[in-house]
Amino acid sequence: MRQTLIQLASAFFGAFGFSLLFGIRRRHLALASLGGMLTWGIYLAVQSVWNSLFLAALIASVSAVGYASMLARARKCPSTLFVVPAIIPLVPGSSLYYAMERAVDGQFSEAAVFGHQTLICALAIAAGISFVTVWRELHTPSTPAAQPPESAGPGADSNTSQEEEHEQGT
Repeated sequence: MRQTLIQLASAFFGAFGFSLLFGIRRRHLALASLGGMLTWGIYLAVQSVWNSLFLAALIASVSAVGYASMLARARKCPSTLFVVPAIIPLVPGSSLYYAMERAVDGQFSEAAVFGHQTLICALAIAAGISFVTVWRELHTPSTPAAQPPESAGPGADSNTSQEEEHEQGT
């Protein structure tokens, strides 16, 4: 339990640090950082139940994008302000580092294992973001396009354009 709390606090402060780095305004910092902590908490919960790296990262990234979308609507600002810090704890930095380290040391079988973990996690994050984005596009009502006015004004013939009137000499 203590280790989980330390991980959640680390996710919060990691997201906070990236929020500062990306210049997120002070009024959004706490909620953006909370998104990182919530995302990591969901990742840990799913990982403990199903023991699947892909499923944990997928569900956590879907949750992060959903969280960011809700906050963006409530705060009337772009969802990017909240989705980037929320996704940061999921980024497979350590497995990528270990893959590169093992490859440089010539331990290619271990490098492949870490590279595989990195790829699975990155694909799950991308798939989660894509799922929510596509779902939102399909289920958000589109706004109708602006219709042109019925007539250009009194005495104007809607069947002739200005170029045709000029050519006709009228």
